[in-house]
Amino acid sequence: MKRVMTGALIVAVLGIGGAGGAVAASPSGDQSTRQDCRTYSGVTQCGEPRLTEKQRACVTTAVQQGMTERRAVVECRAFG
Repeated sequence: MKRVMTGALIVAVLGIGGAGGAVAASPSGDQSTRQDCRTYSGVTQCGEPRLTEKQRACVTTAVQQGMTERRAVVECRAFG
């Protein structure tokens, strides 16, 4: 069981490093063509979303509880 967990951890670390490497190796295009994208809890958000009043309240509460604003926006928009 320990070997399986160690193997899974190595694969996860290599997978994360591989994804970061691909982004770093991509050509640096014009800033206006690049979007601000982030993924949390399996949900990807690009650009600046329009939030409802309920979602804005969710973001405020989540930030007060220690979550980053960027993550709170994505999660509140997806699940709120």
